Amino acid sequence: MGIRLTSAGLPLPVRRTLRKLGGDIRDARLRRRIPTKIMAERASISRTTLNKVEKGDPGVSIGIYSTVLFVLGLHDRLADLADIRTDTVGLELEEENLPQRIRRPGKSKTPGTNKKGDA
Repeated sequence: MGIRLTSAGLPLPVRRTLRKLGGDIRDARLRRRIPTKIMAERASISRTTLNKVEKGDPGVSIGIYSTVLFVLGLHDRLADLADIRTDTVGLELEEENLPQRIRRPGKSKTPGTNKKGDA
């Protein structure tokens, strides 16, 4: 038996984001004048699951959200959600860890030479 994810355990901003996503998906479906029955058939899901998607239910898999976005023609932007180019926090942290100075490669020591004296 799988673990059932409820919105109670999620941070408030995450719940709001999922509700907004669900509402945006519903609005996109309505703008395209796609009935729920046809939308569910095209996404290979039940109408109940589509209803959960449109409400932003966190228990619905990301794969189903992705499929619904694909049906609506909005799936391309999904790949950009965590794109490294728009990860400002990650880029700033990476920049902080850059070395302060870079040393030129020195001449390699030849084997057998010992400055303290040969033994």
